Amino acid sequence: MGRVVVVCGVTLDGVMQAPGLPDEDLRGGFAHGGWAAPYSRDAMGRVLGQRAGAEGGMLLGRRTYEGFADFWPKQKDNPYTEALNKQQKYVVSSTLTDPLPWVNSKVIGTDDIAALKEQQDLVILGSGQLIRSIPQLIDEYIVLIHPLVLGSGQRLFDGTELKLDLTDTITTTTGVVIATYQPAK
Repeated sequence: MGRVVVVCGVTLDGVMQAPGLPDEDLRGGFAHGGWAAPYSRDAMGRVLGQRAGAEGGMLLGRRTYEGFADFWPKQKDNPYTEALNKQQKYVVSSTLTDPLPWVNSKVIGTDDIAALKEQQDLVILGSGQLIRSIPQLIDEYIVLIHPLVLGSGQRLFDGTELKLDLTDTITTTTGVVIATYQPAK
């Protein structure tokens, strides 16, 4: 049986919306896009370095998939581009249909996730709505907690109640705390 692992950047107040680019996600008038960029090199390098060569697929929500598919295939001379292109991507969507434009991408429904988990490990990047919709299937949360407070924006656990056990922490040179949690036993 595989595992479902979430990798997600948040601010101290739990905001996960638009970490990468200023115009990444403007929903709700969000004006703080790109907040993770000054901290990301060391933090994401550590997390992605740990996952390098990992078997399994990526599980993405529609919005995250569309953002990734618009950005990553266009990045040249970047070590993450080749890895992301090669990895199987499962997109949970009720509006998209196959074939998808990004290589190794396939549309699935929420009901398909448990069967996929039986076959392989899955990592979820971003995809807050997806994360909140399947907490019973998630085995581990790797949360990159950035040292800033935004006061507004979509939050990782908005409306979700969970009890988690802390299993590991790492502090990066930029002040990001990488905290690993598993559902409480």
